[in-house]
Amino acid sequence: MPRCRRGRPPWWEPRFQEAGFRLTMPRQAILEVLSNTEEHLSAEEIYLAVHKIYPNVGLTTVYRTLELLVNMGLVFKFDFGDKRARYELSQGPTSKKHHHHLVCINCGRIIDYTDFIDEEKELLRRTEAGLSEKYNFKITHHLIQFYGLCEECQG
Repeated sequence: MPRCRRGRPPWWEPRFQEAGFRLTMPRQAILEVLSNTEEHLSAEEIYLAVHKIYPNVGLTTVYRTLELLVNMGLVFKFDFGDKRARYELSQGPTSKKHHHHLVCINCGRIIDYTDFIDEEKELLRRTEAGLSEKYNFKITHHLIQFYGLCEECQG
């Protein structure tokens, strides 16, 4: 299997072992494609990228693998309103790349943002704490999307 820089295994490799799954070539290839992009790719776009390197990997394998990766928490699945599921690597449990999405309902542009305002951080902290207490539920992560019009579409 391919290794990350400096010879270390990718952060997702131990997660497969812990879950009792093998890290097969198609799984590794899909994770590599997602780790090397800033885009929110559809299954078909992932398939095309993987197919260039591994022509024997079929679209059905990509769909099944993405479902497994979502269930394992390695990949996030989004619906941005364009009638196509989009996928993004979760970046691992200690990622500093956590972000939210601004989705333009006119042109479909997706803006990832990480420059959270203090009020937003505090509101999310209080909301998570309140929900955790009210429902005795341990929150591990959240996904937030805001819909509206981007700067270009407002004009």
